[in-house]
Amino acid sequence: MTERPPPQEMTDPQQVRLLAHPLRQRIAEIMRKGPVSSTSLARALGESTGATSYHLRQLAKHGFVEEVPELGQGRERWWRAVPGDRRVPPHSAQSAEMREAVDKVARLEFASEMEMLDRFQRARGGMGELGEALLFSFATVSLTPEQVRPFFEDYIALLYRYKARDEDPPPDARTFHVRFRAFPAVSDAELEAGGTGPGPPGKEPGRT
Repeated sequence: MTERPPPQEMTDPQQVRLLAHPLRQRIAEIMRKGPVSSTSLARALGESTGATSYHLRQLAKHGFVEEVPELGQGRERWWRAVPGDRRVPPHSAQSAEMREAVDKVARLEFASEMEMLDRFQRARGGMGELGEALLFSFATVSLTPEQVRPFFEDYIALLYRYKARDEDPPPDARTFHVRFRAFPAVSDAELEAGGTGPGPPGKEPGRT
């Protein structure tokens, strides 16, 4: 059963920069399906084993993946993703270096989401019942600064309620790409002011 890990704040910009590397984002997607070796990963990505081995070691250095000794045979090493509720500091507390890294991750995430959505839309005609499973909702909700964090934590709790089935899914289960975006509406006056004031308290979410 997948247990919900405690929130972990990433304070080192290098950790965030690792996630901002396009190839490492593809590695993360593949590793969500299970353990990999540098050889199996190279085959899936069309890269050399030297390149995948290097990236796996870097991810392990910062705690994103770990070795699975029981799967190793000879000199071949296997790795699995380390689950985590990783978050970045509040925007107002981020250094210029951290903000640059976070902005790069956000841009890559949006680009990746658009690519995955395009793949689904091109394939959905042949996916049967799953072709109907494009879930989206456009809504607004009024929140005070004190309500922002509980609202987000409720979403995380819902996510982990369903992730609990990941280790033993039914035969007809399919991985879903799940994303969450929520941000305050901006008035014309705030836009003209350039948003120089500090943001509300609380932590911005990272990758889950």
